[in-house]
Amino acid sequence: MTPPPSVGDLRLRAWQAEDAATVRAAFSEPEMAWQADEPVDSLGAAARWVARRAAERDAGSAYAFAVEDENGTALGNASVGAVNHVHGIGWVSYWTTPGARGRGVAAYGCGAVAGWAFAELGLFRLELGHRTNNLASCRVARAAGFAVEGLQRQKLTYDGIRYDVELHARLATDPC
Repeated sequence: MTPPPSVGDLRLRAWQAEDAATVRAAFSEPEMAWQADEPVDSLGAAARWVARRAAERDAGSAYAFAVEDENGTALGNASVGAVNHVHGIGWVSYWTTPGARGRGVAAYGCGAVAGWAFAELGLFRLELGHRTNNLASCRVARAAGFAVEGLQRQKLTYDGIRYDVELHARLATDPC
């Protein structure tokens, strides 16, 4: 599978074992800790996070990419998971390191992984969701061509608080 094209000084690449420190730093923030499939509270846990991304890729169930700059520094993640080839759908997610925020890294990653999923995986529909109080994530989704489709009431719970989630989707036939 060919990687997505680069834009400016950004490009996607597979996560590498050497990225564990970046992954650990990213997940050290309280709101990022909620985003992990298990706690990423040590370099060992971060290395396992990277290894799980490779295992998911090998299984064909999810495809995570590091968004890197021209120096090869990982600035964030863009992925498509919950891939269902029968229906041609997947779930997109993204995050950035604190130092990369506000630089277009997440918007590039989200758009690039969507284009890749349409071209390489043959998917037709991609979905993503964000808490309604996460306005930055909404801006990323819109910048990457994902249209708002609706509200999922009290879908997520963090620290005992329920959050509404705004659902976005992008179709392979949508202009971008």
